[in-house]
Amino acid sequence: MTMVTSTAPGSPPGCAERPARILVVDDETSLAELLTLTLSYEGWEVRNAPDGTTALATAAVFTPDAVLLDMMLPDMEGTEVLRRLRAEWPGLPVVFLTARDSAEDRAAGLLAGADAYVTKPFGLDDIVTRLRVVLGATEPAALITAGDLELSVRDRSVRRGGVMVALSGPEFEVLHRLMAEPGATVSAADLGAHLPGGHPGVLVLCLTSLRRKLGVEISSAPEGYRLATR
Repeated sequence: MTMVTSTAPGSPPGCAERPARILVVDDETSLAELLTLTLSYEGWEVRNAPDGTTALATAAVFTPDAVLLDMMLPDMEGTEVLRRLRAEWPGLPVVFLTARDSAEDRAAGLLAGADAYVTKPFGLDDIVTRLRVVLGATEPAALITAGDLELSVRDRSVRRGGVMVALSGPEFEVLHRLMAEPGATVSAADLGAHLPGGHPGVLVLCLTSLRRKLGVEISSAPEGYRLATR
């Protein structure tokens, strides 16, 4: 069972541990019930919502640690729900669930800021694994620094000069890999392997966005990419 130490995403550490809270947002009643049962069996606290409006209202009182979010909801697009959730909780992990499986849709979902993208039909074990990853269960708590950049593995946050910078899930993964080996050149294949979905265009877009958002130098060469650490 994945335990967390905060009462809401982004809360300071030091609180008593509790089971992770998962919000399931899907208008397919049978699927939502199956996911709720499966995740509850893992020991997590689970709530579900059939549409975006209900999801936002539920999140306000439930303060989830991660969200499973259908991209196609009856009242609004999943990307809009994601935008509103992240406006309240910038570091909240979100996994998209969708029947759309084209490369373009996958890239659009990830670039909207989702931490992972799972197409229907899917295995329940895959969902549990994805949630453990975004909740940080597979990585130890860590703070990685490079110059005035700080990356927290635990709450998936990034700061530059002490100021929080909001990154999408793919952007965070690319930056994490670049900062893990300061000054080293990381191949495009290595960076791409850490991106959910594997769409080659996502890496280029992530690098461009990181340069713009962080104002950092990420040099490119035939052998890969390197983050300047000065």
